[in-house]
Amino acid sequence: LHPTYVGNVVKALGSTKQGYPLVTRSLGEAGVLSTLSSNEFISSIRNQFVARVHKVERLTPTILEVTLHAPLAAKNFEPGQFYRLQNFESLAMCTEDGTTLAMEGLALTGAWQDKEKGLISVIILEMGGSSDLCMHLKDNEEVILMGPTGTPTEIEGNEKVMLIGGGLGNAVLFSIGKAFKDAGSQVLYFAGYKEMKDRYKIEEIEKASDIIIWCCDAGTFEPERPQDKTFHGNIIEGIAAYAKGELGDMPIRTEDCDRVITIGSDRMMAALKNSRYNILKKYFKEDHVAYGSINSPMQCMMKEICAQCLQLHVDPTTGERHYVYSCFNQDQILDHVDFPHLNERLKQNNVHEKLTKHWIDRSLKSLGLR
Repeated sequence: LHPTYVGNVVKALGSTKQGYPLVTRSLGEAGVLSTLSSNEFISSIRNQFVARVHKVERLTPTILEVTLHAPLAAKNFEPGQFYRLQNFESLAMCTEDGTTLAMEGLALTGAWQDKEKGLISVIILEMGGSSDLCMHLKDNEEVILMGPTGTPTEIEGNEKVMLIGGGLGNAVLFSIGKAFKDAGSQVLYFAGYKEMKDRYKIEEIEKASDIIIWCCDAGTFEPERPQDKTFHGNIIEGIAAYAKGELGDMPIRTEDCDRVITIGSDRMMAALKNSRYNILKKYFKEDHVAYGSINSPMQCMMKEICAQCLQLHVDPTTGERHYVYSCFNQDQILDHVDFPHLNERLKQNNVHEKLTKHWIDRSLKSLGLR
């Protein structure tokens, strides 16, 4: 065995030796060990901690919803948090030439949860690579689900809130919007898509908002609710058109919004950051706060460990530069985020990602699954 591997095993054993008395004492103080037999205790722990696939459902040609039975993960979820999902190598499909289709850790945001049934839903964009394997998870298959992790979105009551979601970002925002509405805030929601067929979870988005402006690059359509509107163009243009009154009545004015939260591609969020100081400046409240959910590359997702998710911040007033771990808190002050840095970080593994994408495509074809 490699000396580094042996050293890591020794460290793990040392940690276990020191840690198990503390865990045992805590369980004893909680009365767990005195009320349950060993078999009952182990069975209870397995039921709470083991994650299994409940259902896999296709929402659009490129977006999936995976619902998991994971009681503790569902119980502790708060809007804005995310999970790391992987399959077990021992349960993964294998090709005849020896490729084991084990996933890398996927950072996936929780969409909704049913705490009574122990269910949590995550939304996945198929981008090639490990995300393409999620469609082939089997019902009741055990998986690795770490989390929830990250910092919950700050929810305030009695505010007017503007949510701006691009594509997959809308999977995150409908749980956040619902939390704001439940707290007594009003929600103005801009939802952007490339094509009409890319929309999904429409009823959930409606429940999370008082008014929606559906922005679509490929055309318009008739919204499901009378107060909602559609716009043909990108989301920045849609905000401007609504703010000018070009789309009709404005039950919530953009100028009255206290808080802005945006989730989408780095290009869309960068465009929003900049447009608030030029073409959209007069349509935003002067003292509003704006946050972006930063989609940095991630690996461990264990908060300040691997540094894959480091994000540069630049204070717009002082020019001071510092770095933050995005997996610790993904909701970051929009004006502080250096988006060129984020774009470079997102491209850093391009070659490996493209090779993986082609190899998984080849493997799925060899198994007759594509």
